[in-house]
Amino acid sequence: MTAVPDTRFTDDLWLQTKALREQIDELDFLRRLGDGTLPLDAFHTYIEQDGLYLEGYAKALALLASRAPDAESGAFWATSSATAAVVEKSLHTSLLPERPDGPSAHSQSCLGYVSFLIAAAATESYGVAAAAVLPCFWIYAEVGRDLAASAQDVLASDPNHPYARWVTTYDAEEFQESARRARELVDAAAESATGGERAKMAGAFVVAMRYELLFWDTALHPQPWPAS
Repeated sequence: MTAVPDTRFTDDLWLQTKALREQIDELDFLRRLGDGTLPLDAFHTYIEQDGLYLEGYAKALALLASRAPDAESGAFWATSSATAAVVEKSLHTSLLPERPDGPSAHSQSCLGYVSFLIAAAATESYGVAAAAVLPCFWIYAEVGRDLAASAQDVLASDPNHPYARWVTTYDAEEFQESARRARELVDAAAESATGGERAKMAGAFVVAMRYELLFWDTALHPQPWPAS
């Protein structure tokens, strides 16, 4: 009898979130971002909120790096933190127009997401925190391939499209490699975790995937804060 290879822990996480991922794939925001028909103000809203998100995400990754079980893992999370804080944030800032009304405020989904990630990194175990930050690596890598392919078609007909060139960076090999490495580290954490710990890791992954869905959707369909 041919042996059946063991399923990776992260494969199980991916399967558990199938319904959420299907909802992400069907988002009007992502479809219109890829085919170039997204309203420019919605794109600016997304970039603005993503910049705020990256600030919080970088803090969560830095906290995670400080709790890593070995130097190699810590170096990966620390490098990812620096990339989010400096490289990606600078790119986002360069794409935004000047706003006369000053700094923007976090949307409900953005604030909820970064608060969840920072709290997980600061108060949960290393494995749970690593599972919480994984969806941002993984879902962007997966969605990015399709978005980048669509954007290439847009650029072929309109080389000056205001944001299609930015979308093509989603499938950069270095980002794909980072997503693969993040998966490996979560799998490694799961191997040494108890059954209860793995359940908490899965729960954190699901919550973060829900926030990924909400974050993208509210860029096109904002949910204003109650008036003060």
